[in-house]
Amino acid sequence: MTVLRPHAEDQYTDELAILAKHDDRPRPPGWRLSPWAVTTYLLGDPDHPGGVITPKYIGPRRIVEVAVATLATDRALLLLGVPGTAKTWLSEHLAAAVCGDSTLLVQGTAGTAEEAVRYGWNYARLLAEGPSREALTPSPVMRAMAEGRLARVEELTRMPSDVQDALITVLSEKTLPIPELNEEVQAAKGFNVIATANDRDRGVNELSSALRRRFNTVVLPVPASAEEEVDIVSRRVAQLGRSLELPETPAGLEEIRRVVTVFRELRSGVTVDGRTKVKSPSGTLSTAEAISVVTSGLALAAHFGDGVLRPSDVAAGIVGAVVQDPVSDRVVWREYLEAVVREREDWRDFYRACRDVV
Repeated sequence: MTVLRPHAEDQYTDELAILAKHDDRPRPPGWRLSPWAVTTYLLGDPDHPGGVITPKYIGPRRIVEVAVATLATDRALLLLGVPGTAKTWLSEHLAAAVCGDSTLLVQGTAGTAEEAVRYGWNYARLLAEGPSREALTPSPVMRAMAEGRLARVEELTRMPSDVQDALITVLSEKTLPIPELNEEVQAAKGFNVIATANDRDRGVNELSSALRRRFNTVVLPVPASAEEEVDIVSRRVAQLGRSLELPETPAGLEEIRRVVTVFRELRSGVTVDGRTKVKSPSGTLSTAEAISVVTSGLALAAHFGDGVLRPSDVAAGIVGAVVQDPVSDRVVWREYLEAVVREREDWRDFYRACRDVV
């Protein structure tokens, strides 16, 4: 029985092995690859002597180099950006390439407890035997420290402030005290933390200045151009289609380009030709949402259509992504539909499909 979504280190085992075999550059303590090879793994190399290395992240090379170099120092890495800029994706692949394990993960939520960052207890053993190493339940961060691996903290700013601050001693002293046992866990070489956060969601808890100083912040941008975003969406949709074992369908590049164009225009508040200003909806309309819309459209085309991605297959997904607020966003969408989409001669089928959904 195969898993729905393999971990990065499992899905790209062959590429990681190729890079390790041909990697003759210096490797930081505890790293499986050199920083140069990690960057190659992330950005891809079609001409690598060992075989094709597919790109995992499409964006400025310098951003990736700074992120990788940070992990080779004693500072933790904070990936910051609006939702949908591949923060989690980049975090996972960084961990897979650096230490071969992307599973040491803390998911930040409003309900995340301090035990998720430090440690907890097996209360049955604690009551029966008293405090002991055997009764202690290590957190992913504690395991990463002991094993010299990377720990990942997702949505750091969604965690309560007191839980965030549990990381301060870990990041500054590279030590996790266990006062109940009069012991401590000291970080082995290779340990570091990759955290992600975004500044668009409501209900976030700002990082304290003491904690922020322990991180080197790398801001992940939205794709710079429409062609770059189309490339990202096309690649990820193809990967998801294979993973979900969707029936083979044509690439549907025209519809992908149309979805990306709609999202970029509504995000920026102006059409691509710069002639018409449009209102922006309340949602982020990220690249990740474009990928979701197109993947859903491919499923519709494969199972309920003729196997060709058409405007009617993506219309419902686009409307669902744009209209987050049923009142204000619906007005924004209708104005865009009538003022922009309707006026484009080659978008008539798309206009009618969207009108049917609205």
